[in-house]
Amino acid sequence: YKPPSCEFQAHKGDRVKVHYRGKLTDGKVFDSSFERGDPIEFELGSGQVIKGWDQGLLGMCVGEKRKLKIPAKLGYGEQGSPPTIPGGATLIFDTELVSVNGKPSSGEDT
Repeated sequence: YKPPSCEFQAHKGDRVKVHYRGKLTDGKVFDSSFERGDPIEFELGSGQVIKGWDQGLLGMCVGEKRKLKIPAKLGYGEQGSPPTIPGGATLIFDTELVSVNGKPSSGEDT
């Protein structure tokens, strides 16, 4: 899903807030900020999250939803993240960009 207008777009170095649901290829959910009601916040492109996120979220608009399919080399590699993520796992993330540098989507004037 992409909003009709894109007021704020995510670029390298931006502080972004993202809701996500992480699944393995068999559909097993291993983590979800949606369920917690608490999106993750980090600096895009700075290595604070897995490489697949730093690359896959670039250019995303506030309010946009993206499905990311991340190979192990851009995720947790051959070692995985025991016990929830096996080594060599391909990861599927349903993501939604909540804000860029503290700016929410249009319609929520600050």
